[in-house]
Amino acid sequence: MTPTAAPERLTDRELAVWRSLLDTTDELRRLLSAELQRVELSPGDYAVLLALTEAPDRTLRSSEVADAIGWERSRVSHQLGRMERRGLVLRTDCPGDNRGALVLLTDDGFQAIRQASGPHLRAVKRLFADALEPQQLDALADVLGSIRTRLDATHLDATGDRS
Repeated sequence: MTPTAAPERLTDRELAVWRSLLDTTDELRRLLSAELQRVELSPGDYAVLLALTEAPDRTLRSSEVADAIGWERSRVSHQLGRMERRGLVLRTDCPGDNRGALVLLTDDGFQAIRQASGPHLRAVKRLFADALEPQQLDALADVLGSIRTRLDATHLDATGDRS
């Protein structure tokens, strides 16, 4: 190991902060999930509906849904099946691709996310944003940016994909 290389083990402080991050984000997810359950949506439902709401014509290929929410394609397929049975989305054949499917946001799906968004975003504000002073929010944004930069560089190194 060179003198400038970082030690490979986490310090006690680094580990404590890491655990605090995991515990805090887990608790935030739990509380936000409970808020969504009040309007009969799961976090997965909300993620899919949000991706479709933001898509042109409220339509995405199923693989694009997976990419948009960071899930494996098989997990998305099961999620879409549950949502389709509830009338939130509709899957149709993708023109020109026998293996692909288009996922369309239905009117019921659009109404569901409209109903969920207000309470969900108010909970995010109450549980997250209101807990921070403006300078803390700025510092957190900087911290997350540094971590994102490291993750992106690690991904590029692992895949060799520079596009």
